[in-house]
Amino acid sequence: MPCVIEFYTYENEVWYRTTDGRTNRLTEKEHEVIDMLLEKIEQFYPGAFAALSKEYERLQCNLSLFRFRVVQRFAKCNFGVIDNIDDVDKFGRLNLESVPCPLRGECRNEGIICRPVFDSHISEAEMRVLKLWYDGYSKEEIAERLYLSVHTINNHIRNAYTRLGIHEKAEFFRYAEQNHLFS
Repeated sequence: MPCVIEFYTYENEVWYRTTDGRTNRLTEKEHEVIDMLLEKIEQFYPGAFAALSKEYERLQCNLSLFRFRVVQRFAKCNFGVIDNIDDVDKFGRLNLESVPCPLRGECRNEGIICRPVFDSHISEAEMRVLKLWYDGYSKEEIAERLYLSVHTINNHIRNAYTRLGIHEKAEFFRYAEQNHLFS
């Protein structure tokens, strides 16, 4: 399965388009897509995963249907329209959208399932280093400010990049902005 995917909703169903141009309706049988997206939700949006699990807990005896409904709801709430930004990019990162919703401002799951809080699993020490890195300080300046060695600064950056699936500084800046890491 190609890793770049664009989701959209049409007549209350979730559809997706892959890089090879195929368009498919998301069904319970789309195991690869469901597994991939469910893993991302559970790993990076644990609050959304917990709320969705509670929302569909009555379906847990039918695991396939439960997993499908969790992914379907997440996609409806966060990937509703076709645009020029892939919802799952070539690095497997999710690019959430602000989806038009008639319950905006009233929904008890707003900010939980739709527009969920991103959890990067980055340690506090790594986050301090990344914040300074994002603010434009050099590794040497960061080491001096935090009373750490440049080697430690390099390790923090490398470990955080690995967890986030990032390979270079420009990617990190895009990622930080898209996921509001420092705002």
